[in-house]
Amino acid sequence: MRAISEVCDCKEKYMELLLLGDEQEEMIYKYLERGRLFVVKDDGYACAVFVITDEGDFVLELKNIAVSEQYQRKGIGQAIIAYIENKFSGAFKKITVGTGDSPLTVPFYESCGFKSCGVIKNFFIDNYDHPIIEAGVQFCDMICFEKELSVNYGTDR
Repeated sequence: MRAISEVCDCKEKYMELLLLGDEQEEMIYKYLERGRLFVVKDDGYACAVFVITDEGDFVLELKNIAVSEQYQRKGIGQAIIAYIENKFSGAFKKITVGTGDSPLTVPFYESCGFKSCGVIKNFFIDNYDHPIIEAGVQFCDMICFEKELSVNYGTDR
């Protein structure tokens, strides 16, 4: 049985999983301390993590979402997005996320109802100390997405 819970202490314990969603520890540490880390456990095994931050103006940003390889393509990522929507709608107006121009991640966010809202040129070139490559594509620009949240669900801040 899968359960999602917030991690308040010893967040570094989940670094191996976090690195699946963001390859550079230095970047993770920039948002991990101020962010809220959640872990998805399947029968006690940590199979996925995600980090969200309050960006002000009722905007929630998904900074990292990572699912261990053996659990990928089983609906966990979509379940995480649904969890965020249900828990934080009402307290936040929208959720944003930035990703590389990957044939894996862009369709995922689009399938979850996110809409493209901009591009940050050369983000991965300027902010990472090594090339970020996914599905044979080297990331250069960050593609930004957003999704409006309903006012009728949770009110967690």
